[in-house]
Amino acid sequence: MTALVWFRNDLRSLDHPALTAACGKHDQVRAIYILCPQQLDHHGIAPIRRHFLRSALDALSQQLADLGIPLDIIDSGHFKDVPDTLDLYCREHSITALHAHKEWLVDEIQRDNACAERINIPFYLIDDSLLSPDRITKADGQPYKVFTPFSRLCRKELAAAFPRVIPSPPAKTRATPIKPVKCPRFGPEKDSSAWPSNQEDTLTQLRQFCAERANDYQKHRDFPALDGTSRLSAVLAHGIISPRQCLARLQMECGDEIWDAKSDAGTWFNELLWREFYRHVAYHFPRVVMGRAFQVNTEAIAWPNDPDLFQAWCEGRTGYPIVDAAMRQLTETGWMHNRLRMISASFLCKDLHIDWRWGERYFLENLIDADFASNNGGWQWAASTGTDAAPYFRIFNPTTQGLRFDPDGDFILRFIPELKGLTGKQLHQPPEHGDYPTPIIDHKERRNITLALFQEIRD
Repeated sequence: MTALVWFRNDLRSLDHPALTAACGKHDQVRAIYILCPQQLDHHGIAPIRRHFLRSALDALSQQLADLGIPLDIIDSGHFKDVPDTLDLYCREHSITALHAHKEWLVDEIQRDNACAERINIPFYLIDDSLLSPDRITKADGQPYKVFTPFSRLCRKELAAAFPRVIPSPPAKTRATPIKPVKCPRFGPEKDSSAWPSNQEDTLTQLRQFCAERANDYQKHRDFPALDGTSRLSAVLAHGIISPRQCLARLQMECGDEIWDAKSDAGTWFNELLWREFYRHVAYHFPRVVMGRAFQVNTEAIAWPNDPDLFQAWCEGRTGYPIVDAAMRQLTETGWMHNRLRMISASFLCKDLHIDWRWGERYFLENLIDADFASNNGGWQWAASTGTDAAPYFRIFNPTTQGLRFDPDGDFILRFIPELKGLTGKQLHQPPEHGDYPTPIIDHKERRNITLALFQEIRD
């Protein structure tokens, strides 16, 4: 009797309910990861994320080998081929039960339903969420559309039943040791070695953040020149650690402060809940991850979509230093500070008047941590088209944002060295200076156009 554990965005052996359930019920356990390169190509998954995923799979293979569990990495091409691929594997290896974690986006739900129909063995889908999207609803049973009341209920539920972190299952006895496998390349790559992709290093990073920086999180998190954030978004997106592990470690280091949403630790807790909220929205309103706006009336906005302005934004040559430094950080590192994501997204939509879907796709093509639901939620928030979105008249001024969050220009000069020598407001609104471009638009004029675009759909 052999069980199969199907790994997806949960590349860890610690706190893995599906793995624990399979090991507890069956003497023999195998594991599988199904690559779908054509699906990744369709969604434009970043080269740095492909390399990171491959490294994480190599690390997972070693973890499972130490537990006496072989991991097979199978190339299935496309999502639509997964049911046949899985069925063939199960028959070839005499699998008697399949265990996996439930996923909540529409494509994944349809894939799992097709697999359940195709394979002729029990298929156990186990909930791995911090809080299930079908559990957290308003009193009338309807889903939340606003974050603050959603987060209040989440805190209440978690305080009443604090989630338990499940230890790794005991190793299976094997006559011969399991040899770990190496994941093959599956498309263009960019080196991700600056980002820890194995479970042990990631847990060390989590412990250090909670012990050393979580208590100053609210004070430092908006300043990109400071090391004030956890930088755990990539491992959370791939499930190398779970939100339960993050919450447990946060409480261990910060105590009951986590329940105060206005505290430093409580503010980082909110970041975990934002991830849950965007998955909640994507599950209940699947149109948002199918290229459509949450606020249906905003589909009528006539975005001008100037390709030259878009290209200037992508390349970090808009003439607005905080925006350009943010975009260059993305290009060089595959990551962008969260405050800069808001600034650069607002600038694309509300200064350059580019459809938010262009920016959403560009981030997917470049970010190491591009969680589909969170990326969509952030873009729709910035464009004022989503649930709980910024009011359409809230338009970031890129110059004042730079002055406020990078006052001395430490971050800007890291990525735009050609501005060296400028200080103060000149650095944030530079005159003609060497090779650095002059502003490609006038913020005040473009703000007025944005207000008119939104007013048209309100009349």
